[in-house]
Amino acid sequence: MAEGPGRVVAAATDGACSGNPGPGGWGALLRFEDGSVEEFGGHDPATTNNRMELQAALELLQRLKDLPRHPDLTLRTDSKYLIDGLGSWMKGWKRKGWRTAAGKPVLNQDLWKALDQAQLADVPLRYVKGHSGDPDNDRVDRIAVAFSQGRSPALATAAAGATTAPASVSDSADDPAPLELQRLLSRLELADRLAEGGYGLTAVELAQLVEQPLKRLELKQMAWSWRDWQVEPLEECRWRLRRREGGSEQS
Repeated sequence: MAEGPGRVVAAATDGACSGNPGPGGWGALLRFEDGSVEEFGGHDPATTNNRMELQAALELLQRLKDLPRHPDLTLRTDSKYLIDGLGSWMKGWKRKGWRTAAGKPVLNQDLWKALDQAQLADVPLRYVKGHSGDPDNDRVDRIAVAFSQGRSPALATAAAGATTAPASVSDSADDPAPLELQRLLSRLELADRLAEGGYGLTAVELAQLVEQPLKRLELKQMAWSWRDWQVEPLEECRWRLRRREGGSEQS
């Protein structure tokens, strides 16, 4: 039997709505140890932004249930509504029979109840600011927006990390630059900010940024080069980027 892509090391979701309410879309992304990516999403002709945020998380958690997961895996989202609902509001809603503190029925409770059943104790939610240069958040946003506008974006498949474009309008049909170049630019801009701030990255976060298999990074012990940055080891299996002088050799 062929070896699969390994454990899921990164996950992200987003929702979008063209008008609120209006046509909506959601996007989700899973990143695996071998560097491959699985992307999926969907469309709703009449919905709200909040419902799309919840739908995206629900679909991803249901997909994750039967997959091997890295212990450092988090679900990255820019929806505070989702994070606050699962993290704090839901306990009160359930005590009150799915009513708010004001006694009104909880909105979107069909999705909240499904999320209550789908939650995975080993996959905490992590907030990431939207449109901040986070590559996976930017990507699921683009998927969600495309579906909300009735377009069919090309989605990556985990089998080989490749993309397959549907016959309908491509995600990049009216973009100023090809999708892959835009994704690369987001990653490079993020790397610059991480280097300037001196931030430490876990191996999982580094694998997400440089788009290399986690297993390969876990074998590295000395400093190495990635594009215009020196990647330096820190304590507790963490790494730091430092802008290099001169060329941009990649290793």
